[in-house]
Amino acid sequence: MVTVTEDAKRYLKEILLDHSDNPDVGVRLVLRGEAPVQTGLVIDREGVGDYVVEHEGSKVLLVGPEVGELVAGATLDTEDTPDGIKLVISRE
Repeated sequence: MVTVTEDAKRYLKEILLDHSDNPDVGVRLVLRGEAPVQTGLVIDREGVGDYVVEHEGSKVLLVGPEVGELVAGATLDTEDTPDGIKLVISRE
């Protein structure tokens, strides 16, 4: 499964708190578009078979089985850019 750094967990929690005060939802990693496929984030409820990453009592990341197969072995981290903090997925 995907490894999520502590920085990424904190950033995901910030995203979640900025968009919802519902404790039953988390930030879901989704795929968008055609080749090249891009990733995106949506606020969603946990589904059957989801991989769930928690941080400080919140479900900060939800990854469905299909997306999980594509990001298996990758690391989700943050990167400082001129436009602000961004989430990045890398394979080392």
